[in-house]
Amino acid sequence: MKSIFSFFVFSFFVFSTIAQTVIPGHAHNDYLNKEPLFEALKSGFVSVEADVHLMKGELIVAHVRPLGRNKKRSLENLYLKPLFEQVQKHGGKVYPNYDGPFYLMIDFKGGGMETFNRLTELLENYRSMLSIMEDGELKLGAVTVFLSGGRPTDAVLNAEPKLAFLDGRPSDIGQQIPAEVMPVISDNYHNHLSWNGKGKMPEDQEHKLRKMVSKVHAEGKKLRLWASPDNANAWETFQKIGTDLINTNTPKKFAEEFDKSEK
Repeated sequence: MKSIFSFFVFSFFVFSTIAQTVIPGHAHNDYLNKEPLFEALKSGFVSVEADVHLMKGELIVAHVRPLGRNKKRSLENLYLKPLFEQVQKHGGKVYPNYDGPFYLMIDFKGGGMETFNRLTELLENYRSMLSIMEDGELKLGAVTVFLSGGRPTDAVLNAEPKLAFLDGRPSDIGQQIPAEVMPVISDNYHNHLSWNGKGKMPEDQEHKLRKMVSKVHAEGKKLRLWASPDNANAWETFQKIGTDLINTNTPKKFAEEFDKSEK
């Protein structure tokens, strides 16, 4: 695995004063990890995912709607407050020497406009750390929030100011939605490829993935594929082909494989 992520050493990754490497991992269903958010932060990830349900005015983080509302599992307590404290501690950044945005992907599990309105109210309390678009001008913050799942696309496009942005789909390519509003294009891996992550990716599938990467990058956006093979060989292959946010359910292992490549 000596070559894994070698490209990113010189282009995407930044080394911090605490000897932590910032790597382009996306912590899929991050809230299921032993330490939600913090496992990803300790691993140097640039993106995490939280599924939310609106329950009696609270945005509760869970994949399946829980029977009861546990405020300890709220979006604010698990993600927004800790990120705010992290940004305060590091002088306006999530990582000390990393100037790029940290992506918080919020997946709406129902609720639509009601969930969006509640989220907007909540984000107002944290706007000092957020990327914000106002009057057509984007001001990058330490944290960029983008919405997936049951995303209210029209509401986000028409919001003024915009405190949250959009997770796009392949069908959004070519629709003249700027990267500032839709920074990421995501899709289910199995909608495009069948390779299981073992051995070499078949040539026809590699060609298909390269073509997708090219289309996404042509619009200045990042590519993420969920439900993709989750092992070191697959991560290295996706990196070589140009996938930007590499989906994984195992942040610690992902980071360890990167660390091995540096030794």
